[in-house]
Amino acid sequence: MATTSRGRIDKRQAILEGAFAVFARLGYAQACVQDIADEAGVAKPTVYNHMTDKATLFRNAMEAAAQTALNERRAALEPLADPGGDLRATLVSVAGELLRLHTDERSCALRRLLYSEALRFPDVLDIVKESGPHRLNQALADRLARLALAGRLRADDPDVAAEQFMALLIGPLEARSQMGTRTIPAGELQDVAGAAVDTFMKAWSTDQSC
Repeated sequence: MATTSRGRIDKRQAILEGAFAVFARLGYAQACVQDIADEAGVAKPTVYNHMTDKATLFRNAMEAAAQTALNERRAALEPLADPGGDLRATLVSVAGELLRLHTDERSCALRRLLYSEALRFPDVLDIVKESGPHRLNQALADRLARLALAGRLRADDPDVAAEQFMALLIGPLEARSQMGTRTIPAGELQDVAGAAVDTFMKAWSTDQSC
């Protein structure tokens, strides 16, 4: 029974990943269930056994992609649990990883699909929001609050600090990426990370020699 259940979960995961890949490549209107079945390596009836129709498949694929993105970003915050003696260096490393994740192919595809299908699927905005920036900001605020308790950051408002940190990171990307049409080199992302952290530290660090 456990093997059967595991196999069903694995097939569902393969279908969701295949669906997202096809929707990202072709768009919702041009994608068909057979394309998704081929991408996932399953039979077409298997897709329907897991998802009732293409619209349901789209919603679930978007939710799964957003959750995966959130999990990766939460993992990127882990160094802040024990940042060591050089807080700025740790923040720059975390910021660089967050920027890399924000500009990877899946994240860009997720945003493109949200923008292009917002009128057809207005509810998907709420679905993705459940695993979106708000959840990441909460996780970051928790890390910053712990740093404030340790006396390394000002203790005014960790939620505001997290919001400002992310704004300093994400804000420059739209212009630099020319609204997602230009790949930003790794070195340029690191420059954005460093500049964002320097501004953040001036506002929030208790050590103003930073």
